[in-house]
Amino acid sequence: MKIGLYFGSFNPIHIGHLIIANHIAEHSDLDEIWFVVTPHNPFKKKSSLLDNYQRLEMVYIATKDYIKLKPSDIEFRLPQPNYTINTLVHLHEKYPKHDFALIMGEDNLKSFHKWKNYELILEEHHIYVYPRISNHTLNTQFHNHEKIHFIDAPIMELSSTHIRNSIKTGKNVKPMLSDTVWKYIDDMNFYT
Repeated sequence: MKIGLYFGSFNPIHIGHLIIANHIAEHSDLDEIWFVVTPHNPFKKKSSLLDNYQRLEMVYIATKDYIKLKPSDIEFRLPQPNYTINTLVHLHEKYPKHDFALIMGEDNLKSFHKWKNYELILEEHHIYVYPRISNHTLNTQFHNHEKIHFIDAPIMELSSTHIRNSIKTGKNVKPMLSDTVWKYIDDMNFYT
C-alpha cells in the first residue's frame, strides 16, 4: 500500500487541508493520505497551539467521511523534538509492507535541503508537491527529480493562523472549516 504522509500541526485542520489531501488521494497513485499531527515542540512557545489529542480529534472528525484520508498520532510516541527522517524509520519498522511518501507544499520543498538527512529521505521516498504562492526560488537539484512529483492541485491560501485570529476577534470562519470541526471548536470554545 502506498501512503502519503501529510505533516502539520492542524491547529485547526481546515477545508484547504482536506481539499489538497483529497485531490492528491484522487489524482495520484497513493492509496491513502495520513494526516500526521505534529506534537507540540517543547522548545517553542505554546501560544495558541491546542493539546495534541484535541488537534488529533479535529483531524479525526474532519476525515471520518473520507475513505482515503486518515488521522495519525505516530509522532506522539516518538522522542521530541522529532525529525521527519526518524518518523519515516519508525513507520518502516511498524509497517514494513507499506511504501511511504511525503506530501508537502512547494514552499516547504524550497527549504527541503535544510532538513535533517534530506538526501536519504529523497533516496528512499517519493515526494508529492502541491502548489503554493511563494517568491522563493526552487533549488535546482529538485528540478526534474525522478522522486519529486508536482501535483496540479488547487492553490489553497487558507491559514490556520488566520482562522485562529479571526475566531479570537469574533469573525465568522464557519465556511473555512468542515461542519464537524466548526462544531467541535465552537462547543469547546477554542481560540477565543
